[in-house]
Amino acid sequence: MSEILVGTCSWTDRALTGSGWYPPGRRDAEGRLRHYAEQFPVVEVDSAYYALPGARNSRQWAERTPPGFVFDVKAFSLLTGHPTRSSAMPGGLPAEPGNPTVLDEVWARFTEGIEPLRAAGRLGSVLFQFPPWFRPGQRAGEFLRECAERTAGWPVAVEFRHPGWWRKEWADVTCALLARYGMSAVAVDMTQTLPSSIPPVAPVTAPRLSVVRFHGRSTAWGSGSKEDRFRYEYGEDELAEWLPRLRSLAGRVEQLHVLFNNCCGTASVRAAETMRRLLAGTGRSPALEGQAAREP
Repeated sequence: MSEILVGTCSWTDRALTGSGWYPPGRRDAEGRLRHYAEQFPVVEVDSAYYALPGARNSRQWAERTPPGFVFDVKAFSLLTGHPTRSSAMPGGLPAEPGNPTVLDEVWARFTEGIEPLRAAGRLGSVLFQFPPWFRPGQRAGEFLRECAERTAGWPVAVEFRHPGWWRKEWADVTCALLARYGMSAVAVDMTQTLPSSIPPVAPVTAPRLSVVRFHGRSTAWGSGSKEDRFRYEYGEDELAEWLPRLRSLAGRVEQLHVLFNNCCGTASVRAAETMRRLLAGTGRSPALEGQAAREP
């Protein structure tokens, strides 16, 4: 079975830094990262979605974490077709993803920003999370091909937010497309009560890596504020439901990343701690053990 790395989708989320999880004396930028890396072996850099990462920060992150710790970096919003704030653009460039000059410059800046992590062997993956309007079809396929050309040699993970990618009529095509470019399919856990819900499928499309992201199961996913969408406390039984899928994935790839995105207070770190315990133990929560004992 491959190595399973469990962590969260941020270590700097405001709700987490204000929760008291970081101990006194470890609440500055360096102290927070060092403390986090003592608890977990992987983290997602979600800030790279909102602002281009800088090489200086990437170099410091590598220096402040132990050998073997890895960073999954979320791709900058412009690179995945999301709306991008003008203030986040480098050098006063317009936020125009259709402008080749702009796109070349943003790709160059993003590449430069993550290079210290890649050079240090700390780049776990680059996450391309596509928006809900990125639906399967020829145009999307061409976009993925362009991304593959730009990211040649990188470990890339892809999360689709349009459920059509994983519906029965498209699932095999989706898997083949990602496999063609060596991109890892991201499996997600989220509420299954909405038309936009992504099913909890967990295909393997690249042998070196699989990624699973737990978003929480809030029914406000498509309509609420950020806090509403991600405010969710996973029950132990809900996490135990994923153990067979996670172990199956781990048996087919070199490394599996399990990341919690229910970033509200300490909910994500506590869920990650519980999942790690479940994976290391019998694989069943006490409640499920009790249920099994009662079954005839």
